[in-house]
Amino acid sequence: NPYILATLLFGLGLGTTITFASSHWLLAWMGLEINTLAIIPLMAQHHHPRAVEATTKYFLTQATAAAMLLFASTTNAWLTGQWDIQQMSHPFPLTLITLTLALKIGLAPMHTWLPEVLQGLDLTTGLVLSTWQKLAPFALLLQIQNVNPTILVTLGLASTLVGGWGGLNQTQLRKVLAYSSIAHLGWMILILQYSPSLTLLALLTYFVMTFSTFLVFKLNKSTSINALAISWTKAPILTSLTPLVLLSLGGLPPLTGFMPKWLILQELAKQDLAPLATLAALSALLSLYFYLRISYAMTLTMSPNNLTGVTPWRFSSPQLTLPLAIATTATISLL
Repeated sequence: NPYILATLLFGLGLGTTITFASSHWLLAWMGLEINTLAIIPLMAQHHHPRAVEATTKYFLTQATAAAMLLFASTTNAWLTGQWDIQQMSHPFPLTLITLTLALKIGLAPMHTWLPEVLQGLDLTTGLVLSTWQKLAPFALLLQIQNVNPTILVTLGLASTLVGGWGGLNQTQLRKVLAYSSIAHLGWMILILQYSPSLTLLALLTYFVMTFSTFLVFKLNKSTSINALAISWTKAPILTSLTPLVLLSLGGLPPLTGFMPKWLILQELAKQDLAPLATLAALSALLSLYFYLRISYAMTLTMSPNNLTGVTPWRFSSPQLTLPLAIATTATISLL
């Protein structure tokens, strides 16, 4: 029903906006709750057992995180008499809230729900989960001052490594995208303390790249690597561009995805954290490997080698083409 859909989408927007606008912990918590409750019907709309399972898992993790957030903020108010997000001073609630928000966005080692949940959803809801749902917790993470840098660096490094290793043996595209999300979030968290503007840049480029990747897979109606091998017949031009989109997601120069990584490594080196920068760069190679594998599966059937290259083809849905074109161009050539 379009009215119900509109209400739910409005709820999604409202929850994020409330969290953005809040300076009081209770209001921030409320925004996160509205956000979670609005996306749950969207996740379960197909009534497939897998979707229902994914929705339940998502609901349980988000409810746990919300309860932890509420507990941490009340503890903070109890210890310091402050409800203000910016004025957190006590280390205990600070640490707890950082871990809570890490659970909300799926940073390692609290990441295990994300691949499972994403695998049960259709690509459109998966896209919302990978992009829009990250905004509100990120706004809170950016506002918290004086967190212990060791916690953030540990979370970030663990996420880049887990995101690289976890995606290696996956054949399901949505799980690969989930691990890619974990790895990208790790890069953002690594630099959060030293340069928040770089975190926002990384978040923005990640959104653009994920958007185009999800739209490509939606257009191909493909959910596994094997299904990509026949995508030439569905959209030839797109098939020759998609490997570039995937490599941009992996952070290969001269594509857009290289820009945030380059700047983050530079900033880490400036902060005398060269070993950390080296580890992060090496963990990016893991991610690059599985993007290359998907690119390889797609290019195998490209023009000269296939028999079906002459089949007539057309885009299945015109409303996909414009956003797809914009997102793909941005993903490939912004650098």
